[in-house]
Amino acid sequence: MSASEARHRDRYGLPISTVSSEAADAYRSGIDLMLSSRPSAAEAFECAITQDPDFALTHIGRARLHSFYQQGDAARQRAAIARDLVRRRGTERERSHVETLALAIEGRLAPALASALRHLETWPRDAVVMSLPLGAFGLFAFSGMADHDQARQDLCERYAADYGDDWWFLANHGWALTENGEVATGRAMTEHALAMRRDNAYAVHALLHAMFEDGAVTDADALVTQWIGSYDRSGILYGHICWHQALGALDQGDAARALSIYADVLQPSVNAAPPLNTMSDCASLLWRLSADGHAVADTLWADAEAYAKSHFPRQGLPFVEFHMALLAAATGDQAALEQRLGVIEQRLADGQLSAGPVVPRTVRALNAFARGDYHACIRELEPVLADVVRIGGSHAQREIIEDTFIIAAIRSRDLTKARALLDQRLHRRPSSRDARWRVAADG
Repeated sequence: MSASEARHRDRYGLPISTVSSEAADAYRSGIDLMLSSRPSAAEAFECAITQDPDFALTHIGRARLHSFYQQGDAARQRAAIARDLVRRRGTERERSHVETLALAIEGRLAPALASALRHLETWPRDAVVMSLPLGAFGLFAFSGMADHDQARQDLCERYAADYGDDWWFLANHGWALTENGEVATGRAMTEHALAMRRDNAYAVHALLHAMFEDGAVTDADALVTQWIGSYDRSGILYGHICWHQALGALDQGDAARALSIYADVLQPSVNAAPPLNTMSDCASLLWRLSADGHAVADTLWADAEAYAKSHFPRQGLPFVEFHMALLAAATGDQAALEQRLGVIEQRLADGQLSAGPVVPRTVRALNAFARGDYHACIRELEPVLADVVRIGGSHAQREIIEDTFIIAAIRSRDLTKARALLDQRLHRRPSSRDARWRVAADG
């Protein structure tokens, strides 16, 4: 391959249809920044567009970033431009790439997943398309599948040989292993990926999840403290990385530190993360604090709920509905909760809720918990605890449902159920908070 040809391929060796070396360079930079969750990816794509306005892949890359931040109109407009351009000047691979990303941007998740899997059979080293099914907010996680953790691991293992020792792929493969219960292997792989590229925020995030599953609170706290100073607050994962540090503080019983992290980084007025990250991190941390008996100011709840309502006014993904239910239950907003629950139950009755009955049952359970009806909370949650995975997100994010069940069982004096679940968790990993709850469950 000549130097000229190399400039017109992406980092994975796939040809890219641009006449401009500058556009190709900027595109490669934008992709690496996006895949590592670093700031300035948008600027890199905009630079590439300026250098070659007819380069379709830069437009769909920019569209994907718009979609992260729920800039729906801008995302769809860019995707339409990309579709038009790639028809006129694009390879078969680029046309499939653009179409797959456009489907995801339009919220057509099932067709997008099917398209991504077909695409990878022919072009497995198309890392941007590979990224779509992966991650806590990926197409597998939001598919409603009960086995999406296994599906993610299987996908990575199917194409591992195609990527070799690639820093981006290893971080994602490691995270997939961690989420599917192979924590030691996943942690080691993620640590290797981070050593290869220290500015990879996604690898830091994946490693924090492994440390969470390991019960390695001290390691996680040290990682965040040592690394976060090199990461701009505008980075897409800045808030979520600090959320992990707040979880560690709460595990150690340091509610004041968790609230300090919330005030400094997580609350909507200071958080530059995408709305889905901001809303879910705020709602879940405040709920954990309150459920564990720590005082949470009404103003914090009100601000978080106002932000969530402004960004998620309509019924959406089960993961969104679960967190919206946390906020509505905590603030006593029965009208909002019942309105959303009605839509959810109708979608379930119509066969349009892929995650199934775990969604309405969880919403009703959270409402019962907030009212102090702990028996009703247990009654709603117990039949679907094994199906919580279908809501999506990560295990660390979903574990809040188990937490709620345990606290409800302790408060209702249904101690046998609390002990059984706590013993399972403590057998899997050490946790100071679970150990405290286990003492409480002994009566």
